[in-house]
Amino acid sequence: MAQDIPAWIDGQLVPADKLEVHFRGLRHKAVSVFVMREGRTLLQRRALGKYHTPGLWANTCCTHPHWDETPRDCALRRLDEELGLHGLNPVYRGQVEYRAEVGGGMTEHELVDIFVAEAGAGTEPAPNAAEVMDTDWLTLPELRARIEARPEAFTPWLRIYLAEHVEMILG
Repeated sequence: MAQDIPAWIDGQLVPADKLEVHFRGLRHKAVSVFVMREGRTLLQRRALGKYHTPGLWANTCCTHPHWDETPRDCALRRLDEELGLHGLNPVYRGQVEYRAEVGGGMTEHELVDIFVAEAGAGTEPAPNAAEVMDTDWLTLPELRARIEARPEAFTPWLRIYLAEHVEMILG
């Protein structure tokens, strides 16, 4: 299933095929969400059927907006589609740009709008098995310890976020 996402081609922001964007390493728009509950961040382990980084741990939700979709609407849509989470209020924290190899000849070169949402004490995800194979709530020290012990188990972007942008995101 082809999906057009906002990408820069020849200096112009245009709708482009998501797979083509990744195989060519083109700069494109993205959204990342961190859901927090009582000092813990909700992580997801990407389903094995994902076209890149399958089985790796990532932040709560990371995706690409549709061509005419606002970043906040995208965040709300994917929280629902991936994790069955509703009624959250994602708050914009800023923008991050990174470039990382994600395997299979693909590169993420993303301009990412970052959102953080606070979840109530009883909030639990209902993961879509096609998107997410597992979830976990971790404190920042627990997450750092796990990444240090097994960096290959985590997506490149989550490692970049924690190494370079943690104060903006979780501070």
